[in-house]
Amino acid sequence: MKRYITLLFFGIISIFVAVSCSSSDDKSPDKPTEPETFEPVAIEKTNSTKIYVHYMPWFETNESSADKKWGYHWTMANKNPNIIGANGRREIASYYYPLIGPYHSGDKNVIENHLLLMKYSGIDGVLIDWYGTYDVNDYRMVKENTEQLIAMLDKVGLEYAIVYEDRVTKNAVDAGKAISVTAAAKTDLAYMQNNYFDDKNYIKINGKPLLLNFGPIILQTPAEWTNVFNTLTTKPTFLTLWDQSIEAGDNASGEYAWVFKNSTYLTNFYTNTKPKLSVAMGSAYPGFKDFYAEGGGGAAIGWTIEPNNGATLDETLSLAKNANLNYLQLITWNDFGEGTMFEPTVEFGYSYIEKVKTFAGVKNTETVFPDISKLYNLRVEKKGSADAQKKLDQAFNYFVSMQPAKAKQLINEIK
Repeated sequence: MKRYITLLFFGIISIFVAVSCSSSDDKSPDKPTEPETFEPVAIEKTNSTKIYVHYMPWFETNESSADKKWGYHWTMANKNPNIIGANGRREIASYYYPLIGPYHSGDKNVIENHLLLMKYSGIDGVLIDWYGTYDVNDYRMVKENTEQLIAMLDKVGLEYAIVYEDRVTKNAVDAGKAISVTAAAKTDLAYMQNNYFDDKNYIKINGKPLLLNFGPIILQTPAEWTNVFNTLTTKPTFLTLWDQSIEAGDNASGEYAWVFKNSTYLTNFYTNTKPKLSVAMGSAYPGFKDFYAEGGGGAAIGWTIEPNNGATLDETLSLAKNANLNYLQLITWNDFGEGTMFEPTVEFGYSYIEKVKTFAGVKNTETVFPDISKLYNLRVEKKGSADAQKKLDQAFNYFVSMQPAKAKQLINEIK
């Protein structure tokens, strides 16, 4: 009898607890379900060449900048993005228009959009154009935007490395911020070592962190680079621009190709220079058309490479394939001022990253680029809705874990 009463007692308690919990849940205020997170999954592809893309983190809008003005890279000297044409596009210093419109490089929604597009096109990582640590010109802004970018790279499952602009060292000295150009470079390199090089997704080649230099332009002797690198615990795998490694001497591990006039320079690099280098990084580009003269930003570069309906990119990717490269740099993701962008534009749509996807041999041939753009558009449209943002967070998590069908379904449910 006691056993029966005990069981009955516990049974009643269990029912009471269950009802209480249910009642408690029913009365709790509606709040968005926390998104399920997933580790990033690498995209499957057949091309073993590591594909990196050169990235400019230097764009500002009138909402993001301290002075509430559009940044120079959208305006140059004479363009005003506050002027909106009949076609709905802002006036910017470029012959081409980003599909998502002009943006702030530190905007998390923009970064999410860029990195997901890269991932699904088969790009392995980002080579970030970097202007050092000194508060000169817009360098601090570039550094801050860079670190917003880096914060999301790991979540998406992409690598990165720094492309150091050593020209900044002279500007740091001229501004009274550094005592010498080598001292400025040492400060910048120490920062990289302490904040970037040890990241698990920082690109390593031959076991050492990869560092590219856009030049050298100021530090033009091996002795200067030896002096700069002597302060580092681990000397990086250091690549200069093509035909410039002599200026770094034994400090240079190799060179990377760039864009110039026509493809004969690439052919020469692959045929004559690459065999002599320990590390060689090729290049591919869709065209080159700078806006400097029209934008009042100085003299034009003096030559143009027409896109030729995608034929220029086809040719440079074909040259890269035939060169059997270990590393390829796409030039560039978003240099709108020079017209070299792979980023989707009004003019070219997704055609350039579709070509990269084919080159990479991405196995998932499903169309996802428009859905990634839709994710961005909804981020902006629904910025005031916590519920919608949680769903979009979940869609992002599906995308990075290679579950695009689930991501699309969730995106399409948001009205």
